[in-house]
Amino acid sequence: MSKIALVTGATSGIGKATAQILAKNNYKIILCGRREARSTALAKELSEFTEIHTLSFDVRDKKAVFENINSLPEAFSKIDVLINNAGNAHGLDAIQNGNLDDWDAMIDINVKGLLYVSKAIIPRMIEQKSGHIINIGSIAGKEVYLNGNVYCASKHAVDALNQAMRMDLNPYGIRVGAIHPGAVETEFSEVRFKGDAAKAANVYKGFKALQPEDIADIIHFVVSRPYHVNIADLIVFPTAQASPTILNRSLDN
Repeated sequence: MSKIALVTGATSGIGKATAQILAKNNYKIILCGRREARSTALAKELSEFTEIHTLSFDVRDKKAVFENINSLPEAFSKIDVLINNAGNAHGLDAIQNGNLDDWDAMIDINVKGLLYVSKAIIPRMIEQKSGHIINIGSIAGKEVYLNGNVYCASKHAVDALNQAMRMDLNPYGIRVGAIHPGAVETEFSEVRFKGDAAKAANVYKGFKALQPEDIADIIHFVVSRPYHVNIADLIVFPTAQASPTILNRSLDN
């Protein structure tokens, strides 16, 4: 019987790549994202490989999260794998210059959104006494960097929640782990810089950044381990990166 994976932030970047690789490996997929047109297009692509169900909601909207997840049909109700991928960064300012709306967006999506989705799904996993939760963090959740303040704080929260979830859910046989990528070339920087494509491109200039497919491949590896194996915490850098701020920009291949 195919396992069922629910992926948040599934319409782009790591979420999309993860849905693609899991679909090709016989998982039934629940695609969750704000952009309905993108979800529909991805569902059409992946339906060649597996059964797909789409949910369109913003993880910041508590009511929408629970209504959508509670609306799942019977065929998709037993969620085996939850990929808490939805997240964002807004702005790159010193704390004294920070934009309050940017702060709200990062905390609401990266922390509260992860909590809402987890809260909606964990009771199902407790009832079935099995499940696997993968929280997508960031190296920013391990080390802070200049002007990263609130984004780093939100990802430190993900790191803490990952550890706490693993403890709290241990009695129920639920695996919990986090993957913390360094520089991944996605829409991340374009969102952070408010659509400034040139500024976003400079983030990845001079070195080969991780690609969404690299992280998706690791996620597939983690969730496909034998059930007695739980990869609890994993940091992934591109070869050119040694820390959030140390990058060898001469490694462009």
